[in-house]
Amino acid sequence: MSRDEQSVKLDLERIVFIGRTFGEYLDMFSFSKDELQGKKILDCPAGACSFTAVGNKLGLDVTACDIAYYHSGEDLKYKGLQDIEHAMKHMQIAQNNYKWDYFKEIEGLRSHRLSALQDCANDMRESNERYVPVTLPSLPFKDEEFDIVFSAHFLFMYSDRLDYQFHIETLDELLRVTKEEVRIFPLVELEGKRYKHLDDIISYLIDNGCKVEEVNVPYEFQTNANSILKINKY
Repeated sequence: MSRDEQSVKLDLERIVFIGRTFGEYLDMFSFSKDELQGKKILDCPAGACSFTAVGNKLGLDVTACDIAYYHSGEDLKYKGLQDIEHAMKHMQIAQNNYKWDYFKEIEGLRSHRLSALQDCANDMRESNERYVPVTLPSLPFKDEEFDIVFSAHFLFMYSDRLDYQFHIETLDELLRVTKEEVRIFPLVELEGKRYKHLDDIISYLIDNGCKVEEVNVPYEFQTNANSILKINKY
């Protein structure tokens, strides 16, 4: 790794460390806990989400990976607390861009984000081996090491800074490390519009032997962000 690559990888200010709760994950990806029993699961990128922490306590087999994990857990927890407060201030201004059925109010949202961060930080301290530092579009895992891969709030959302080729390369890598399926949430860009290259992505995946479905899910916070891309390998 060159010094320039390392400095980008380790620049904490470039990372937003905010996460979702275990319950949010089940709704976002339209799974029940029982359906995930016996599956080897990868959350990529996982950020400050508590899915890995809570899932493993409930008997699931979950691994988290993220570029953030090149930093120490204590640094990430401090950054996460700052990021949550910054996000809550933004919510006061932008709350009309969101649906509040799930959280009811900003304080409810803050509570969920703090809970996720606390669970994640505690688990990173107790079981650090579950939290693998990665730099997409490359993953340090074996072919078909996992049964299911979840990827939330990353691909497609940041189309202003992650281009179509990056999305293709990342999807290829996510599919390489899974035996069964990949689920991507959401399918919109930051401003809430459907990702403009999504049909091209779907065509590419189908041409490469995947079964692809857009599936509505019982979770919508950002307006129009209420569906997943369900990609089955065979």
